[in-house]
Amino acid sequence: MAGKLTAQGAGILLVTANVGSLFEDLENLQKTWLREFYQTVQAHRPHFVAVHCQEVGGKNYEASMTHVDSFIKELLSSEAMKEFNRARVYLDKNYKSQEQFTALGCCYFLHESLKNIQQFDFKAKKFKKVVGKEIYSDTLASTGMLEKEKFPQDYFPECKWSRKGFIRTRWTLADCAFDLVNIHLFHDASNLVAWEKSPSVYSGTRQKALGYILDRITDQRYERLPYFLFGDFNFRLDSKQVIESLCSTATMQTVRAADTNEVDKLIFRESDNDRKVVLQLEKKLFNYINQDVFREDNGTLLLVYDKELSVFKDRLHELEISFPPSYPYSEDSSQGKQYMNTRCPAWCDRILMSASAKDLLIKSENEEKSITYDNIGPNVCMGDHKPVYLFFRLSTGAGKPHAHKHKCCVVQ
Repeated sequence: MAGKLTAQGAGILLVTANVGSLFEDLENLQKTWLREFYQTVQAHRPHFVAVHCQEVGGKNYEASMTHVDSFIKELLSSEAMKEFNRARVYLDKNYKSQEQFTALGCCYFLHESLKNIQQFDFKAKKFKKVVGKEIYSDTLASTGMLEKEKFPQDYFPECKWSRKGFIRTRWTLADCAFDLVNIHLFHDASNLVAWEKSPSVYSGTRQKALGYILDRITDQRYERLPYFLFGDFNFRLDSKQVIESLCSTATMQTVRAADTNEVDKLIFRESDNDRKVVLQLEKKLFNYINQDVFREDNGTLLLVYDKELSVFKDRLHELEISFPPSYPYSEDSSQGKQYMNTRCPAWCDRILMSASAKDLLIKSENEEKSITYDNIGPNVCMGDHKPVYLFFRLSTGAGKPHAHKHKCCVVQ
């Protein structure tokens, strides 16, 4: 299934998927999700596939965690993935350990034609050959094959405890070594709070957490390598600015709670036009009159309000976004393109990279679409998040400056 391994380098498929919804509706959602994922793999025929999942086990993980194993089993044994003869799966399922639980899952698949790939052992500080298929969940804490951290508790004081954190793995392929980081950042707890100022208090919390990760993965403990960060960043559009733009001709009515006098909801109405309601905003309600604005031209007109990455423009790079906001889609399996009226749609799920990682992507002359950054399952229900993927060919020898350091660990 994978393309022939040529001098053009190995095909790499990176996927990020918040899979929280998948464990609520196994019958419909999971089948659709897997089918769309397999189609993406078949369309690009990669040699190396990395799938970073967030919210493994779903929102009610105590009840749903048992379904995770069958989902992974299906992935590993499927006909579509049969040419991937080696795999590594890391699942953080231990929800009883609240100090450590992140609900992150990382799945890596290696095509049979891929000979020279190894994975780094952070404890032994050396690369190791990848053989067979292995799943780590109960033994996650003791394996040296990844680094896992939760954010310090004081980063998100609103939550008694949160599952947010990151997992890093390190790989070497064709003389080229790089880090893959699965990430889940803090969400917006209230639309009303998010709207109060620009940038919102939540975007400040995410910025702090993302800075923390970047400092950790580039510190002095290990050699610095190109890195790809992909996961649910929970980046939101600048709420105040986007609402002011969407409701520019409307007047705002404030409704307060009778008992506490706190703002309960905001109602924006057209000044004329029978004072039609344009937007209703509550803590967990974002009911805008015309969802098409988020879908027309893939919502790209709204990218001007997608600002959270700008703080990191010297450290993190992203390819151009040409797909609609990845969240919050309806979880109704018949509503593949509809957004839920809970949050303002936003590009939460992203694939970012260091400048050195961006240099590893090559565009070949004769392959028009050798680099693709897109979502999976645009027309069907994939849950409340659409997975986002990046496909590229690894520039062979792109890591040559490192070659002398890594020669010893590259299997020729």
